[in-house]
Amino acid sequence: MKTSILTILLILMLSVPFASAQKTAFGILGGVNFQNLNGKDDSGDKLDYDLLVGFHAGVNAQVPVAPDFYFQPGLLFSTKGASDKVGSTTTKIKISYLELPLNFVYKPLVGKGHFMLGFGPYLAYGIGGKVSAGGTSSDIKFKSTVKTSDDPETFYLRAFDAGANIFAGYEFSNKIFCQLNTQLGLLKVNPDYDESPNSKASVKNTGFGLSVGYRF
Repeated sequence: MKTSILTILLILMLSVPFASAQKTAFGILGGVNFQNLNGKDDSGDKLDYDLLVGFHAGVNAQVPVAPDFYFQPGLLFSTKGASDKVGSTTTKIKISYLELPLNFVYKPLVGKGHFMLGFGPYLAYGIGGKVSAGGTSSDIKFKSTVKTSDDPETFYLRAFDAGANIFAGYEFSNKIFCQLNTQLGLLKVNPDYDESPNSKASVKNTGFGLSVGYRF
């Protein structure tokens, strides 16, 4: 499954230049994430986690589709998760994803640069992560269904995630740009447990962040 996702991402990225070879522009970007895990626990009670600071870095392409409108696919490495403090102990859940945003962007000329307003879906695949608490840490493992024979001490998550992006920003005349991002996960990332068939848990990634980058 992991190989198939990576193959699809690579094909999509390599196919972009052929869509508009004369006008497609490319960019590099990176920035800070403020992420959380929202939803419900096994009993259906609302989760009360705190924001976790992470980061993202990657590339994107900008393909014109109409005056001032662009299709902007990208490929990012992004860290997400949440933190939870109980008493004096803070637990941090850090998840690493390969992420494919597929945004449509409106970029009118404003002053000497361009205002940017973008929205679209994203697809993501978990490639690693750790849970740390009290000076110890353990690896996150990715499974859609956890069986009774699996290690009960391991923290499990689903590998695949998808949701929606919205961002706004400004690209200066020197091709440097900055943008404020928001993201809403639409799929639950917690796995199903054979031993808890009636669980009401539904955990989703949400967050916002700030990116800076350069357009070639």
